[in-house]
Amino acid sequence: MRKFSTNKLCILALCSVINLIGGQIALLLRLPIYLDSFGTVFAAAVMGPFYGMIPGIVSNLIGGVTTDIYALYYLPVQMITGCMAGFVFRKMPPHDGKDLGKILFGAGMISIPGTLVSSSITAIVFGGITSSGSTLLVQLFHHLGLGLTASVCMVQGLTDYADRAIVLALTAVLLALLPSSVKAAVNK
Repeated sequence: MRKFSTNKLCILALCSVINLIGGQIALLLRLPIYLDSFGTVFAAAVMGPFYGMIPGIVSNLIGGVTTDIYALYYLPVQMITGCMAGFVFRKMPPHDGKDLGKILFGAGMISIPGTLVSSSITAIVFGGITSSGSTLLVQLFHHLGLGLTASVCMVQGLTDYADRAIVLALTAVLLALLPSSVKAAVNK
């Protein structure tokens, strides 16, 4: 059984709020990226794959019932993202955000499994139209003659990868700035 200390609970709650704020910013600005997984990736980086899934679950449940119903459907993607991010940070942590190769490779490792699930959800459940700014790109490619499923997969792959690369770089920078005493306190 994993021990949920007060420190862990506080970090997980903070990471859930970070996900909600990032997601709302992306929705309000109609960005083609999501920004709703920064807390998920950060929790995974600090505490591992299991804990990395928790902020994604919490933020998607809260966001799904309060501001963006689509978030509920993408909850499995957050779980995959948290789990994969935990494994990436354990095997090859990108130190301080300056190792571009590790960040780009890690973003691919984190985004590919989630992209398979999210593009399936977007194409099958929603017919390519969601609340995300990337929907505009899907519709553009579809109207240019690319099939709907192909448009969704292409756009989802590009936007997921870009989103995870940005989030991974931000997480690496934040980890470099985080005092070791905080990291130790969380992992007690």
